Amino acid sequence: MEVLDFITLLVIMAAFFTLINVKWLRLPSTIGLMLLALGLSMFIIVGEWVFRTLNELATNLMTEYDFSKVLFQVMLSFLLFAGALELDLRKLGEEKWPILVLATVGVLISTFVAGIAIYFLLPFVGISLDFIYCLLFGALISPTDPIAVLAMIKKTTVSKNLESQIAGESLFNDGIGVVVFLTILAIATKGVENLQVLEVIELFTVEVLGGLALGALLGYLGLNLLRIIDNEHTEIEVLVTLSMVLGGASIAEMLHVSGPLAMVVMGLFVGRKGRTKKLEDAAGEYVYKFWHLMDEAMNAILFILIGLQVIVIKYETDYFYAAGIAIVIVLLARFIGVSVPISVMRIKRKFPPYTIRILTWSGLRGGISVALALSLYETANFETRIVDIIITMTYCVVLFSIVVQGLTIKKLFEKFNVVNNEERKTPEIAAKPVLKKAK
Repeated sequence: MEVLDFITLLVIMAAFFTLINVKWLRLPSTIGLMLLALGLSMFIIVGEWVFRTLNELATNLMTEYDFSKVLFQVMLSFLLFAGALELDLRKLGEEKWPILVLATVGVLISTFVAGIAIYFLLPFVGISLDFIYCLLFGALISPTDPIAVLAMIKKTTVSKNLESQIAGESLFNDGIGVVVFLTILAIATKGVENLQVLEVIELFTVEVLGGLALGALLGYLGLNLLRIIDNEHTEIEVLVTLSMVLGGASIAEMLHVSGPLAMVVMGLFVGRKGRTKKLEDAAGEYVYKFWHLMDEAMNAILFILIGLQVIVIKYETDYFYAAGIAIVIVLLARFIGVSVPISVMRIKRKFPPYTIRILTWSGLRGGISVALALSLYETANFETRIVDIIITMTYCVVLFSIVVQGLTIKKLFEKFNVVNNEERKTPEIAAKPVLKKAK
């Protein structure tokens, strides 16, 4: 199938599944679309003996178009830039230290906790993995997925500061997490004895600082260019932002720096929330509407692809036992990765009640973890069995995260009473004039 035909098929599925979800399922968009795609995949797999041609076609299609390449080379830059545009820069500044610590220290703690626990617990289900592969799984599953997280919190009325913490951490720990994954992958590929400590530090530093610097440079240039352009010339403003994203992604790949971090920083430069009036009006309203549309459309396609990935998963009973263990371990690792930094920061900083529980449960995993796991197939010296185990565990953790955690986040917010106070007051303020008029 040609690339254009594949894109057409995904768009048609997105439109059709969205209609079904809106009319009948009425679930959050990302969850509804993924479940419908997952249902279609299960129908194709179970009905293989009847629809053999359909099964072969679907399998060939999902293997022909590498999910990891589609996400990292096409979709991720657009989604991260669009997500960063929606953040309130002022609130983000107020929460900068919790975000920074959780996105770095929290991810590293979670990576090692998950890796160590997997290493010692998998033998109980008859699976044995070398420690470096367990650590690799810990690295790819530890960063929360900004695409899934942002899609979920948009539907809630959580307080702005907590929203900034959750969204900001997910955007930045994604970039950090990918760098940690690449660092551990380099160790696993070359061997510990062939990789020097300075080489690891250099890889990590260049990726992170290089990505931040590139994003700041392009964001600054793009913002000033948008300020020069009259807001009536919407098409030019949209083309400028598109050029920033596409050009920034290509430059990041060429310079071997973190593209995800560059996209997030660029989005923060161009975003209008929490800015002065002068900078807020740098880009016209239609620029933000365009990126909102891009965000919604690509989110729909991404979660359909996640649902369809079940077609290429290897089915071994012990792999699913390992996945059950992995779900519990990942939640525990997330809890420790959040609770340790926040407990230390509480010495000098106040946090709302239940912050640790909320951040633990709202740390959704998504397409980025699946893409990183699938990219291991390209690593020449990895056994196929090892990759299959890691992919199965990753996929099951992602499904649990999006469906179970995603569907219960709003109830958790309501239970812990962390909704936006401003939104609570609105009905009361609006009610007073109505009562006066009635009198």
